[in-house]
Amino acid sequence: MPNIKEFFSRTSTAKIGTDSKIEEDVDVGILYRRGSKKPIIGKNAVIRSNTVIYNDVEIGDDFKTGHNVLIREETIIGNNVLIGTNSVIEGHCLIGDDVSIQSNVYIPINTIIDDNVFIGPCACFTNDKYPIRVDYDLKGPIIRKGASIGANSTFLSNVEIGEGAMVAAGAIVTRSVPPWYLAIGAPAKIKPLPKFLKVSNNI
Repeated sequence: MPNIKEFFSRTSTAKIGTDSKIEEDVDVGILYRRGSKKPIIGKNAVIRSNTVIYNDVEIGDDFKTGHNVLIREETIIGNNVLIGTNSVIEGHCLIGDDVSIQSNVYIPINTIIDDNVFIGPCACFTNDKYPIRVDYDLKGPIIRKGASIGANSTFLSNVEIGEGAMVAAGAIVTRSVPPWYLAIGAPAKIKPLPKFLKVSNNI
């Protein structure tokens, strides 16, 4: 545990639920604008070292992080969510219950992730169709309930991954994937999900 006096100076007025474990060098409640509110974190959280959580973040019960996680402002996270080591959530995101986000995942502004979603390591989502060239409303992905995202997959902006869909490891997803379909390859081809994979995630 960090020095208690030092820890509470960094997390003053943050609401952290009972039976939570906060490791060393965690910074909860980064001020990004005047009037922003300290985070609210539910019970039974495990927040590992060097994690940074901004103000105006709300997190449910049974939350766990790896090390070096960044969660920016205006993000709402449900119950029983894991965010793996070195993952970045850029803010203004909505994440449901029973979500597992593995290590080194990048989630941009304006992303929506429904319940019971699995995201494999090193997945990269984007929200800018024309990076720094023209004005564009940032549109992150929408990942629907029970979708599974494979490792090292990459997503262009403004795609929707349908309920129960799967994205194979290494896929480059340039368009939306219908419910219970598979995206595979680079660029990804969309095909029906095999029958044996039409089952719920076990998170």
